[in-house]
Amino acid sequence: MPRTLILYATTEGHTAWIVERIAQRLRGQGHTAETHRADNLPTGLNPAAFDGVIVGSSIHYGHHPRYLCALVRRYREVLALRPSAFFSVSLSAGGPGAKPEAAQRYLDTFLRQVNWQPAQTTSFAGALQYSKYGRFKRWLMRMIVGIAGGDIDPTRDYEYTDWDAVERFADTFAQRLKQA
Repeated sequence: MPRTLILYATTEGHTAWIVERIAQRLRGQGHTAETHRADNLPTGLNPAAFDGVIVGSSIHYGHHPRYLCALVRRYREVLALRPSAFFSVSLSAGGPGAKPEAAQRYLDTFLRQVNWQPAQTTSFAGALQYSKYGRFKRWLMRMIVGIAGGDIDPTRDYEYTDWDAVERFADTFAQRLKQA
């Protein structure tokens, strides 16, 4: 049974939902999938003990978290020796005023910064989670999204993730793992 490690960075929690969907999809195909927040890894976690590794992260203000960059750099050699994948989550990838070219640029910049070239990468649309934002971020997001003609009602949250695309990502990774 192939073992996959999924490391992720999330701010409001939407990336964790995506990670769980990927893990469920892998488990449904007979894989073992272990998920861990990149900012709270268990002592002694060894990515080399897994057959494949997926790394995922949300993007905020055009950047992936620095702690994730440091983590990927630390495990870069291990990642290069097994099937690995990376995904980003952002409103640039989908949602109001989506700019897929910006989402791709964020992803490419991250991979260049950490000097890692996984065989599989993608960007998923995220969510507007007004209920989880502080006063300033809620105001800022309403301004940005409003300019793009998007959803600005702060009394509710909005999800833009294409869950079929998330499942296809997991399926493709499972196939790569099987071929390795």
